[in-house]
Amino acid sequence: MCGIAGVVFKDGKLHHVGDSLTKMLDALQHRGPDSAGFAIYGGLGLMEDEYLLNIEVKEKSGLLEQVKDTVNTATNIKSEEIIPSVENYIIYRCKVSLKSFSQLKPLIMDIDRINDVIVLNGSHSFEMIKDVGLVKDIAARYDTHSKQGTHGIGHTRFSTESIVDRYHAHPFQSYIIPDITVVHNGQITNYWKLRDPLERKGHIFETTNDTECIVHYIADKLKEGYKLEEALEQSVIDMDGPFSYIIGTPNGVGIAKDQLGLRPGVLAENDEVFAIASEEVALREVMDTHDIDQISPGEVRAYTI
Repeated sequence: MCGIAGVVFKDGKLHHVGDSLTKMLDALQHRGPDSAGFAIYGGLGLMEDEYLLNIEVKEKSGLLEQVKDTVNTATNIKSEEIIPSVENYIIYRCKVSLKSFSQLKPLIMDIDRINDVIVLNGSHSFEMIKDVGLVKDIAARYDTHSKQGTHGIGHTRFSTESIVDRYHAHPFQSYIIPDITVVHNGQITNYWKLRDPLERKGHIFETTNDTECIVHYIADKLKEGYKLEEALEQSVIDMDGPFSYIIGTPNGVGIAKDQLGLRPGVLAENDEVFAIASEEVALREVMDTHDIDQISPGEVRAYTI
């Protein structure tokens, strides 16, 4: 079933986006108890050459030191943080400096070769937070209420395919261009038909989850020069199955809904905020919802700042 949400503060200034998304996702908790996640844009304040890595590391003697050694082989660790998680794992966060974005994915692949270690994400303009469990527990673990940004997207997951763990929690990310994320409710039934040409172009798929295919598809269109809304419109034509999904970019968010309208999506907007979600109950957490727009079958909406 899953619940999806997105919010944009139109003035482009820092707001408590983490708090807004946490409240929206908690209101959608009934749509998915397995995991939850956030992509919060605009609040990291990194230098142009800096990136933040989130790495899941099993609590095993010497393993974290091996991860640090691998990172330090490519670049110096500028800062680090350890977040206790669940099931005998920690989340190791480190800030690194790279000469170019093209070095990010190779570094992630080197780290992923270590047994019992997986990189959950690497980013420059957004903070990724995702874990197993309920929204309120994840919010407390990562202090999401305090996270500031300009906009963001979020997800509560009810798993209908693939395993339940941190890596398969949404949002998903593509490294074809910087900092494109997606949260998704539904199913892409022509997944393999879409995936094959993307892999031929060099997209690296890490899972067989159809949500990952969406983020690669949109990243590919944006790389080709499509505007966000144009990419969303083309996706509705090319993708089969029941779906609604929200894309996050460094400049805004967008939503697309399948042509039969088989998955829900609603929108509310005022002078300050643009918000989208699976249900109206989530929108009420961030604004007065006298005027709600139902996303129509096959419709897309986008807002960029």
